[in-house]
Order: sequence, then C-alpha cells, then structure tokens
Amino acid sequence: MTMSNTGGRRKPPTIHDVAREAGVSRGTVSRVLNGGHYVSPTAQEAVNAAIRKTGYVVNRHARSLITGRSDSIGFLLTEPQERFFEDPNFNVLLRGCTQALAAHDIPLLLMLAGTEDERRRITRYITAGHVDGVLLVSSHSGDPVAQELCEAGVPLVACGKPIGLGSKVSYVAADDRDGARDMVRHLLSLGRRRIAVVTGPLDTPGGVERLAGYREILAEEGIEYDDRLVVSGDYSRASGEAGAERLLDRSPDLDAVFVASDLMAQGVLTSLERAGRSVPGDVSVGGFDDSSAALAARPQLTTIRQPYDRISAEMVRVLLAQIGGEDPAAVILPTELIKRGSA
Repeated sequence: MTMSNTGGRRKPPTIHDVAREAGVSRGTVSRVLNGGHYVSPTAQEAVNAAIRKTGYVVNRHARSLITGRSDSIGFLLTEPQERFFEDPNFNVLLRGCTQALAAHDIPLLLMLAGTEDERRRITRYITAGHVDGVLLVSSHSGDPVAQELCEAGVPLVACGKPIGLGSKVSYVAADDRDGARDMVRHLLSLGRRRIAVVTGPLDTPGGVERLAGYREILAEEGIEYDDRLVVSGDYSRASGEAGAERLLDRSPDLDAVFVASDLMAQGVLTSLERAGRSVPGDVSVGGFDDSSAALAARPQLTTIRQPYDRISAEMVRVLLAQIGGEDPAAVILPTELIKRGSA
C-alpha cells in the first residue's frame, strides 16, 4: 500500500493494487467486480483473495458512471409515517430485505410516502435513476405509484399481489386466502358458530384475500354469510378496537372473531375486556401475521404465521433477477396456523 506525500497517511488501495496482488490484468479485476462474466474460476478466486488482502472497497460513484446503475435499492412504504413505527411487520420486512441485500453488498434506502405530495416526490426521485429497483411493501388499489413506476420501466417487486396491475408487476405473497381458511376452520373446530371478522383494508390484497377465505369456509360448512358480523379495519390497533365495538353492538351473540392482523387483534381484545367478555371463554380470537404483537397480547394470540424471512429473501431475489433482465415473476408462500391461548 502506498504512502501519500502529505502527513504520511495511507492511500486507499486501488484496482491497480488488486490487479498486482492477484497477478491479473486490471480488466480482469473490473470484470470480477461487475459480475464475474468471462473470468475463470481461478482468476476470480485470485481477485477475491487480493480484495480481502488489500482491503479494496469499490468506488460506487465511479462504477455507477460506467454501469449506469446506482447500486442501491428502495424500500417503499406508501402509508402514513406513524404506521411504519406502529406496525411490527414493516420493521421485520425491512430488516430481512436489508440482510438479504447485504449479501450482495447493496444498500437499502427506506422511503416513506404517505401523502400525495410525498408520493410525487418519491416517484420523481426513483424514476430519475437514484435506485436500481423498488421493493414495494404496501399497495392499495388506485395507488398511482406502482402504475407510474411500471410505466417508467423501474424494476419493482410488491409484497402481496397488487390489485389491478395484472401480470405487469412481480410480487411475493403469503397465501392469505388459505391462511384465513385455516383460521376459520380452527374456530369452527372449537364449536364456534357466530364467527365475526375484522378485515384488513379492502383495497389491499391481504384485506380482499383474507375475507375471501373466511367466506369460503362458511359456505363449505353451510353457514350463512352475515354482513352484521363483518367490519373493516386499516391494520391499526385503534381500528381493531373500534371494529370490535361495532361488532358487539350489531351482534352481541358473537362467539369468535377472526382478525386480519395481530395488531388489530390487540384492539379487539381491549374492546372485549371492556365489554366484560372473557377470551377464550366467551369469545375466541384469532389473528394473522404471527408478529411480536401476537406474543405481547393477553392472552397470547392464536394466529396465522406469515414466513417473513422467506418473503424478504424472495422479494430481493426476484428484484435482482428483474434488474438483471428477467421477466416479472410471482411467488406465493404457505402460511401456518399457530395455536396459543386466545383460541
């Protein structure tokens, strides 16, 4: 490693230092840094060993000028900022995606766009090329962001099947409908027959699919669908609490509640306790997600586990493949019923 003429500080190692240490040309080192195409395994290992020995760090700015890429990915949440801090699922997905991208030495940029102005600014920023692709972790029907990014040719992977975009957008999703079917079937197995539901937002894939699973099992069991047993929430604890109050007012004879998120289920438990209903004695409660909220609830929630680690890893894999030129893809992962004290 060379010394500077001012102050004796060491200069950072360069691509020339790596090439000299590896005994290969500068062009070979460059090809290894840009994906290893047309490089023999022996040369690639020699270059990687030289990088480790010299401590060489890629100059991302210089490489982006050559490749036309930013070498970064956006994690986009089109929800109010407070939702990011309240809902534990977003943090789990962010951590998982960050870890998956770290294996490729790619940083992840968190983008919160809960208002129309924020969405316009973020869309301009993304389409200007400041990120190579986007992981969209919340999508509502009618939300223009996904549509605009697709039309601009930005590689995009959604968490959950986007509504209204057909096969144009890659997505990774848990099997929401099957998970809901498992939960309602479990509540029926406990002898419950007046099963209410607090849905997620019905302009989101999870809201639509979980309600559909609820309805399918009732139909299979010959139980008539009753609108009085159905209210919608927005995945917040407050909406679960308010939803349970409406349900109790409409149908005081309910004996179970399927709640489309654990956080909303915490709110449902609060309302049931206020009304003097014991859980699970008077009313069984089932959640969805198996988030930290399920374990914090009292009693702890019987819920549907979403495989968030796999969802994160698959979102990153699909997005990097799309950035590399592959066509959009869809991945649906199985859920699991987790039994605890609430049902």
